[in-house]
This record gives sequence, structure tokens and C-alpha cells, in this order.
Amino acid sequence: MDRDDTTLRVLSTSDLAGLDITLADVLETVEQAYRTLAAGQSDNPRKLTVKPADGHSVAYAMLGRDGVRNVVAVKTSYKHGLDAGREQQHYYTTLTLYDDVTGRPVAMLDCARIGSLRTPAVSALLARECAAPGARTALVIGTGTQGRLALPFLLTALPGLERLLLSGTHPDGIAAVRAELARHFPDRELELVTDLETAARDADLVVATAGGHTRAAVEADWLKPGAVAILVGHGLAPATLHRADRVIATSAAQMRVTGTDMADADGELPPVDLELPAVLAGDGAARTAPEQRIFAYNSGLVVTDIALGHRFAQLAADQRLGTEVALWR
Repeated sequence: MDRDDTTLRVLSTSDLAGLDITLADVLETVEQAYRTLAAGQSDNPRKLTVKPADGHSVAYAMLGRDGVRNVVAVKTSYKHGLDAGREQQHYYTTLTLYDDVTGRPVAMLDCARIGSLRTPAVSALLARECAAPGARTALVIGTGTQGRLALPFLLTALPGLERLLLSGTHPDGIAAVRAELARHFPDRELELVTDLETAARDADLVVATAGGHTRAAVEADWLKPGAVAILVGHGLAPATLHRADRVIATSAAQMRVTGTDMADADGELPPVDLELPAVLAGDGAARTAPEQRIFAYNSGLVVTDIALGHRFAQLAADQRLGTEVALWR
């Protein structure tokens, strides 16, 4: 990826769409990023957030450094139309990478595909670490971007899963979930459920990825002993957090920022027992008893975006994809 220090390689949505990467590669890359963070080799400051009073949009800015790859990066995320329907919303996210050895820019890329892979990979790592022995049934709530790859990643991390349940209402989204499952695991079947309570009572793992307008809300009483409830978007009632035996988060600080919709009547969130980077580094176990009901909060850490974004930038450079822009000339 050598270049002078006046140009920037810009990788578009279509540039990244043609790059092949396995789910196992994504899981390994994301897990390594967490381990590096836990070892103190990377930096992941708290994200900055701005949101207007009427809540019609939200924007985040995240800065981080990967100490193994020696890469510094800035990620921006902006979503508009939160007060409107899905078809009226606009979402833009970018990642800009810099080589901290040479001091030169690596690439600026659309971060949508990075997020669509990173987030379900993190859910799969949370599931793997939190699942009770013998977990066999997984329920995914929601068929949007984060729901479509949730089951393939879960099967990659937990190949012993037998029943795959989906709760969704959008026909196109349901078809997309089926297509992704068939692409990665053509021999596996998907069960579409209409009774959320019954499905939740059967599930060992519940992954809630639904959008903010969903009416789905799994209650704490629906979760059986040993169940894991993973929150990515929406679909879990606050009681699943407040009545959990254990609370695991990718970041306790970020949970306090982005998890306010799960607060109790006093605006409080329960303490986090352990963070995922520490779990993956072997500093503690997510589950300490088979019967524990565990709530896991999946919020993005920019170090995982950096690691996966750098992996994509390398693949793109090998194929000479992207556009060189003389940004500083």
C-alpha cells in the first residue's frame, strides 16, 4: 500500500462488495483486536455523540489505534430519519486509516460492510463465551442489516447449534436472512416464528437486532435458566438486563452512552460484571454457573472496525481497487 503522502486511496461500496472474506477470517480478526486491546497494546477512547433535541438524527465520532497493525483511524457514523420509516432513513459511515509507522494515509472507505460483518461477529463471540454447555437453539429477532448474518456467524462460532429460529415481519428481510444462511450453510434449515414468547422460551441464545420501531420485546420471564440474551439493536425488554444473573458488555462505558433506553425508572443501568476483551484474554469467565441467565450488550468498539477495515484495505490494494485522490496536493 505504498504511496506518497499527498494521496488517499478511497474505497467505495462497490469496491468493497467484490472482496471475498470468510466468516472465520472475520471472527479471527475481530477477536484479535479485542485481545490486543485487553493487553493494553491498543487504544479505544469513548465515542463522541451528538443528537438533536427532537431525536431525528444521531452522529458518532470514534478515534482509535491498533497496536499490532500500527494503524490509527477515525470512524464517523451519521444516521438521519430516526423519526421516520426505514425507507426514509439515511445512514453514512466512513473509516479513515493511517499507517503509524510511515505516517502516511492507508485508505478511506465506506464502513457499511465493515459494520455489517463486525457486529454479528461480535455477537457470535459473545454467544460463544456466554452460552451454557449444550446450547442448541438460537433465536434472532430482526431481519435488517445486523440480522441477516447473525445466524451464519453464530454457526461459525457454535457449530453445535441445531435449531435456528427467526422472528421478523419484513418479507424482503426474511428472504435476505434465508439467502445468507443458504449461501454459507446450505444444509441448514430456518424456522420462521410468529409466537415470540414461545420461541424465546425455547431458545438458549436470543440475539435482538431489530430496529427502533419494532414491537418485539422479549421479557425476562420468557428466558429459561442458562439462556443468553444479546442486545444489538432492539427486541429485548429492559427487565432482561436488570434481572440478569450476569451482565457482559463489549464496553461498560459505551453501554452507559448508547444503552440508555434500557435504563430503569430511575434512569439507572446495572453494573457490568465483565467486558468481552477481558473474557477473550482469559482474565475471567463470562459464565460462572450453568443456570445463569446472561445479558450481553454488543456495542461497537472502533478497534474492531480498524482491524477489519485494515484487512479489507489490504485485500483491495492487492487487487488494485479504489480511487487515488490527490487530497493534499
